[in-house]
Amino acid sequence: MPNTTAATAATAATARPARPADGLTPRHPAAGLPLPDAALDEIAGRLAAGAEVVGIGESTRFSRETFEVRDQLFRRLVREHGFRALAVQDDAVTAAALDAYANGGGGSAASALAGAWKPWRTAEMAAVLDWVRAFNLDHPGGPVRIFGVRPAQAGPADYDAVLAHVRAAAPELLARVAAHLEPVRTAHETAEHVQRARGIHPGRPFAEHARDALALVAPLPGADLPGGAAERMRLIVEFHEHSVAGRGDYAGEAEAWAGAVADFRRRTGLRVVYWDGIGHTSAAEAVLGLAPERGARATVGSALRERYGARYVSAAIGFHHGDLGVFTVPDPAADLVDARLGAGAPAARWLDLREEEVRRRWDGPAKARVVSGVYTPERDAVEHLAVASLAAAFDVLVHLRRATAVRWLP
Repeated sequence: MPNTTAATAATAATARPARPADGLTPRHPAAGLPLPDAALDEIAGRLAAGAEVVGIGESTRFSRETFEVRDQLFRRLVREHGFRALAVQDDAVTAAALDAYANGGGGSAASALAGAWKPWRTAEMAAVLDWVRAFNLDHPGGPVRIFGVRPAQAGPADYDAVLAHVRAAAPELLARVAAHLEPVRTAHETAEHVQRARGIHPGRPFAEHARDALALVAPLPGADLPGGAAERMRLIVEFHEHSVAGRGDYAGEAEAWAGAVADFRRRTGLRVVYWDGIGHTSAAEAVLGLAPERGARATVGSALRERYGARYVSAAIGFHHGDLGVFTVPDPAADLVDARLGAGAPAARWLDLREEEVRRRWDGPAKARVVSGVYTPERDAVEHLAVASLAAAFDVLVHLRRATAVRWLP
C-alpha cells in the first residue's frame, strides 16, 4: 500500500478529524462516542446518496465503539434517509425472531437474541432491537424489517428432537447417536474453528460426526416424516459442512448471501443496510491474512457491487488499539491502513474515498486489521484483510483511536 512520507504528511489534509465544533457536545447513549452528531449526520448522508444497499462493516465484532458508530449511522439512514431493512449475518429463522420482536412481538430483546449468532448476543444489539421496535411503533406504515442472509439452519432444538426420536424408536442406539451429537452441538456456542484456535476442540471434524449420526438415524421408523428426525439431521449435517471449519474457508458464501439481500430488496422494494465484518462488506475481492494461500476471494460486498454498481455503498469502521475484554489489541503494524489513520492521535476521523483528492492520496493496495474470533495478539500480524484498491473496497472509512469491549448478554 502507499506509505511514502508525502502520503503520510497529507493525512491531516484529507482525513477529517471528527471533533465537536464550537463546543458542541456529542449526544450518544452510554459510550461517549468521539464522533459528534454533525459528523455522523454527514457520513450517513453520503452513504445514503444514490444507494439501494449500504454495507457497514466493522473490523471487529468485539468493540462497543465500532458497533455504536454503526448503530448511529443505521439510525440516521432509517430516520432521515428512508432505509427500512436491516440484513444481518444469521439464518432466516433466527432473524425472523428478531424481526418479530422489532415489529411488536412478545418477550424481550434479550430473549429474541437468545438463539442468535453469538456476536449478536450483546447489550448493544439488544438496544438496537429496542430502538427499532420503538421506531416501528411510531411508524406503522413504514416499519423497519430485519432479515438474515443465511438460509434456515440447524439449532439446539434440532439436536433435542433427534435424540428424542432415537430414545423412542431405538433406545439401544441412543448412546451412539448422542456420542456424535453432544460434542458437535457445542459449535452453536463456540464455532468449531474458534475451538480449534483455542485448543479446546475434541479432535474429530464435526461434519464427520454429523454424517455418522445421520447414517444411524435415517433408517429408523418414522424418521423420514416431514419435519422428522432425518430432516433435522440433514440440517445438522449441512450446518457443520457449511461452517468455517467444514468449508475450510473464512470467506463465507458470498453469492448466496448477496442473493439473499438482493431477493429481499426485489420482493419488498425496501432500501437495505447490511451489517457484517469488513471481510464480508468489502465491495472488492479480498485476501484474508489468515488464509493468504487462497488468494483474492469474492465477498458479499463484491457480489453486491456486481449487482448494483455504485448503488451498493461500502463503509468500514476500524480502530487503532484497545482492550476488548477477551484480549488487548496493540497498536497496528506500520503497513496497515489503521496505522496511517491513527497518525496524529485524533479520537476519531473519517474519509470519503470517492472524493477525487482523497482517493488520489489514499487509494492503492492496502491491508486493514481484522480482529476475529480466533484472534490473539501474538498473531496480530496475520489478522488483516488485503485489497488491491482501498477505494474499490470501501467508499467511506471511519477510524476510532481506542476501542473497549462490548457488553455480553447473560
